[in-house]
Amino acid sequence: MQTNFTAAQLENPAIAESEQILRKCVHCGFCTATCPTFVTLGDELDSPRGRIYLIKDMLENDKPATEKVVKHLDRCLSCLSCTTTCPSGVDYMHLIDNARAHIEQNYERPLGDRLLRKLLSIVVPNPTLFRLSLIGAKFAAPFARLMPGRLKGMVKMGARPMHPPSWVDKPQVIPAVGERKGRVAILIGCAQQVLETEINESTVRLLTRLGIEVVVAKGAGCCGSLVHHMGKEEQSHAQAKANIDAWTAEAAGEGLDAIVITASGCGTTIKDYGHMLRHDPAYAERAATVSGLAKDITEYLAGLDIDAAVFAGANHGNPRVAYHSACSMQHGQKITRPPRDLLKQAGYEVAEIAEGHLCCGSAGVYNLLQPEIAGQLQERKRGNIRATQPDLVATGNIGCMVQIETDDLKVLHTVQLLDWAAGGPVPEKLRDRIKPTELAG
Repeated sequence: MQTNFTAAQLENPAIAESEQILRKCVHCGFCTATCPTFVTLGDELDSPRGRIYLIKDMLENDKPATEKVVKHLDRCLSCLSCTTTCPSGVDYMHLIDNARAHIEQNYERPLGDRLLRKLLSIVVPNPTLFRLSLIGAKFAAPFARLMPGRLKGMVKMGARPMHPPSWVDKPQVIPAVGERKGRVAILIGCAQQVLETEINESTVRLLTRLGIEVVVAKGAGCCGSLVHHMGKEEQSHAQAKANIDAWTAEAAGEGLDAIVITASGCGTTIKDYGHMLRHDPAYAERAATVSGLAKDITEYLAGLDIDAAVFAGANHGNPRVAYHSACSMQHGQKITRPPRDLLKQAGYEVAEIAEGHLCCGSAGVYNLLQPEIAGQLQERKRGNIRATQPDLVATGNIGCMVQIETDDLKVLHTVQLLDWAAGGPVPEKLRDRIKPTELAG
C-alpha cells in the first residue's frame, strides 16, 4: 500500500510504526474470509482491509476520527484472525492499537459511551469493585428486560455464581511438593478472581504437584489489556509497569523460570509489554524481559514433559471435550497444539469445533460494548460446539468461558480438567453430574 505521510508526521513513533505496517498490505482481501465481523455483517468497512483504509485516511490526513470511522473500528474484536490469515505479515494488532489510541485522544464520544467505558475501565480491573458491581447486578436482574442492550449484558453477567476471595489471591510463595524443580510467578488476574476462582487454585495445585514453586508477587495486578484495547494508553502502561516492577523484583531474588498466565487474553498483552514500552528508557529492557518470561499455562506445562504416570489415576471417565481455542490463544500467541495434546494425554477425548478460527464474541468487554454482534457470534459458536456432541467444553480464557456457557454447555478451563485428571478435586460445576462413588474416588 502506498503511503504519503510527511517527515514531520513520521517523527511520531506511533505514526512511523503505522506507516510501516500499512505499506505491507497488498489489498489481497484474504483477511475478509476469516474476519468475524465481515462474515457476520458483510460490510467491507467491517473487515480488516476496510478498516486499514479508514485508518490510513485518518492518520495520513492527520484528522480526528469521524463517527463513521469510530463505528467500524469499534466493531473490530481484535481477535487477530486476520493476522493468522495474512500472507504479507501485516501487523494489524499494533495498527488497530495505534488507531484506537488516536481515537481516544482526538474524538469525543457520546456521553453514554464515555460513561460506560469509564465505568468498565475502573470496575473490571479491580476485583473488589467488580464483585460489588455483580452484587448490584443481581438486584437489578428483575428489570433487565427493560434496560438497553449494553446494560442488559452487564446485568446478565451478575446472574453468574459469584465466588468469595480465594486463598490464592494474595501475595505469597506456595512451595513445591517434594523436590523443587522450578519456580514461577502466576498472574492471578482481576475479573477471573471473581468469576472463576477455581482456575488459579487448579493451576497452583497442578504446578506444585509437579514440583514447581509458585509465587504470587506483591504488587502484581490487572495486565492492562482491557483499557489497552480501549485506547487508554496511559492507564494500560501504568498497569503494565506495576506488574513489571513486581515480577522483576521476584526474578532478581530467587529467580523465575516463567510467568504463568491462565487467561490467554492477558497473555497476549503481557507478551507485548516489550513492544508497548519499547520507547520508555526506564522500562524498555525490563518489559522485554517480562515478555520473554510470559507463558500460557499450557505452553509452560508442555515444556515440562509431564510423565504419563501423573494422569494414570484419572477417574473422569474419559469424557468427550470440545476444545475452543480462544482467539488470543490461537491468533494472538500462536499456541494451538499444547492444550489439545495435554487434554489427550490426560485421558480426554478431544473434539474439534467447526469454524474454530471465528471469535465467540467475548473479546474482553466487547460483548458489553457491542452486544448485538457479540450475540450473533455467541450463537454461531454455541451451535458449532453443540454439533460436536460434547460432554464438556474446554478453553483457556475466562471471557470465552462466560460467553459460551449455557445450562447444556459446561465450560471449564483446560487447567481445571488437567488438575482433575492428576488427582485434584472434581470441578465444582461438574459435581452434580458425578456419582457419589466417583466423588469419593
